[in-house]
Amino acid sequence: MSHSWKTRAETSADTGAVRAISLAAFDTAYEADLVEALRRDPAWIEGLSQLAVAEDGTPVGHALLTRCHIDTTPALCLAPCAVLPEYQRSGAGSAAVRAALAEAGRRGERFVTVLGHPAYYPRFGFTRASAHGIGLDIEVPDEALMALSLDGSSLPGGTIRYAAPFGI
Repeated sequence: MSHSWKTRAETSADTGAVRAISLAAFDTAYEADLVEALRRDPAWIEGLSQLAVAEDGTPVGHALLTRCHIDTTPALCLAPCAVLPEYQRSGAGSAAVRAALAEAGRRGERFVTVLGHPAYYPRFGFTRASAHGIGLDIEVPDEALMALSLDGSSLPGGTIRYAAPFGI
């Protein structure tokens, strides 16, 4: 299913739809609960929760960027990202991710990290974080932890510190 997706920032009217997307996309409520906890956390940045919407305006995909740090350098964390199962592999997720990254760049954000599927996120420019001296305090597959410079500057090395709701 090929589609040209429209995207927009999440509004307060979308919280139920975003939760429904995460509940449908994942096996547990962890990601849906995480989004709700992040909304109440200082890491939340209005406008960096982006949706891919169907032609009728219904949200079908979601990508979220929240504040994290690489040591003391401000960065963003891309997570979670979710798409309703019937729209997966249609480009809805990619559209939401691209919209979130573009909005972050417009706002002058410089760095983004993601812990995710190593075959998916490189399409957005993410590269292995360890190649830049970036790591975590927990063990994760090296190829799954990735980072991106939005402005082309060198990524800072250090340990990623996520917002408290992540529990990392």
